[in-house]
Amino acid sequence: MKTNFVITYRCKNRLKTVKIMNEQNKTGNAKLIRRFLPYYKPHLKTLIFDLFCAALTTVCELVLPMFVRYITDAAIENIALLTAKTILSIGGIYIFLRVIDALANYYMASVGHIMGTKMETAMRKDMFEHLHKLPYSYYDETKVGTIMSRFTSDLFDVTEFAHHCPEEFFIAGIKIAAAFVILARMDILLTVIMFAVIPLMALCLKYFKHRMKESMRESRVTLGELNARIEDSLLGVRVVKSFANEKIEESKFKTGNERFLQIKSLMYKYMGSYSSVNRVFEGIMYIIVAVIGAFFLVNNRIGAPDYVAYLMYASMLLTSIRKLVDFVEQFQRGMTGIERFADIMDIEPAIKDKENATELTVEKGEITFDNVTFRYSQDSEEILNHINLKIGNGESFALVGPSGGGKTTICNLIPRFYEISGGSIKIDGTDIRDVTLKSLRESIGVVQQDVYLFSGTVRENIEYGKPGATEEEIRKAARLAGAEDFIDNLPDGFDTYVGERGVKLSGGQKQRISIARVFLKNPKILILDEATSALDNESEYLVQQSLERLSKGRTTITVAHRLTTVKNADKILVITKDGIAESGTHQELTEKNGIYANMYTMYRI
Repeated sequence: MKTNFVITYRCKNRLKTVKIMNEQNKTGNAKLIRRFLPYYKPHLKTLIFDLFCAALTTVCELVLPMFVRYITDAAIENIALLTAKTILSIGGIYIFLRVIDALANYYMASVGHIMGTKMETAMRKDMFEHLHKLPYSYYDETKVGTIMSRFTSDLFDVTEFAHHCPEEFFIAGIKIAAAFVILARMDILLTVIMFAVIPLMALCLKYFKHRMKESMRESRVTLGELNARIEDSLLGVRVVKSFANEKIEESKFKTGNERFLQIKSLMYKYMGSYSSVNRVFEGIMYIIVAVIGAFFLVNNRIGAPDYVAYLMYASMLLTSIRKLVDFVEQFQRGMTGIERFADIMDIEPAIKDKENATELTVEKGEITFDNVTFRYSQDSEEILNHINLKIGNGESFALVGPSGGGKTTICNLIPRFYEISGGSIKIDGTDIRDVTLKSLRESIGVVQQDVYLFSGTVRENIEYGKPGATEEEIRKAARLAGAEDFIDNLPDGFDTYVGERGVKLSGGQKQRISIARVFLKNPKILILDEATSALDNESEYLVQQSLERLSKGRTTITVAHRLTTVKNADKILVITKDGIAESGTHQELTEKNGIYANMYTMYRI
């Protein structure tokens, strides 16, 4: 069922209207709770004792009206019963119960919250691991900022839900049941009249609760979009400044920010309506007890002690209902968080190990494409159409051609970053779908044009190629990559902090560190995806020397636009939208005077 929101907000002094389409209640609350329950399992003892403490605090509240009723009854019937010893005994018992209440409340507030945090930690771990199982295609369509909001605000609300939900419902259940039994023993008719208001109140509140959940879920979606906008702008801050487009970015942010404000305001309007309706019914219930109870008192249907106890229990009951109603906001936040968590966890990894997948051991490094076709989705056009090629042991293949022909796609299919639509890819005669992803990707080294260095030191980024590598191995990898000298000249050498995405280093330095990382990995198969195209001439020369050392003795596939870098390849394939248009050595292709020869001539000019 789809629910529409129409929101009007002001942007640049003009009113804009947004119609928000939201699939409401895609997953029912009961199903979501069943999905969430397994996270309680490791903490079952803590949860049980937490509920026991909740019961203790409830008993303390239930006992006070009974003490007051006893004292009032004794004062009216036989005041001689109220001796100093009796009064002090009642006071002592109540103080003792309050001490128990304080200790129980401490456990609930501390250990109970820690339990919720541990559950949040487990959920975050599961989500993080699951996200790493999803293919490139998921990240092609999903903004990282929206994912981050699920890691932070969504799971924080789940923590509060995990702790408070069992407590609040358990306490409310005990109070309502106990109050009904105690009050019914005093006067069943007055009790039934008072409790008859509760179903009517629940029915009226249901409408606003439903709307509140819709707006709350939409506010989370909008917050994720806003986070994505902020992340995009900050990561591209150098581009923004270079074009002096700060005002444009501020305008984009303002639009998203105002939309979030309007959606959040709508949510709080429903929340306010929800709270106000509850207070109206609270007043009705209290008036029923006070007025009808007074008539019963005048007609001697109930006594003064019972009337006083009724008022106290009614006050306690209404306080409990008010607290439960207030908790509904937190409940809805938690359910929304669980739903958004489940949305990600329900995405089935398109690429995963098949049953009985074997470990890949690369001996030769021969790669065979057998009638391979590929499209990104069923609705998209074919990127590759019946590609056949064979790369022999230790051979160097270069892929060249116009943009959009599928060169990078061919490279991405070998480590199974995407799944082929038809045909097969084999390494040393073994279909890559029959081996584990881990062993497949451990056998392949990739050097890309867009180098990604993690926030950390030079050493940590090189060691990423072989976690736990020795100092000697790291230095050797850097030396082979032609990076050791410049690293030693950095302020802290190998312990120099590279900044976010390696911003403190030049393009050539980052590329040589990425090559050192692959040297340390020492794979049998190497993929070089336009590894030098973004570098200046001097950096390109240094990196090219490193790549030649890295390629020696390995099966190598190189994607290049700078054709001079692939002149010495064993075989060059010209890839166009129609497939492999030409193949051969540099000399053969230039003599052929075809596509490659024209490209090479244009490049030299």
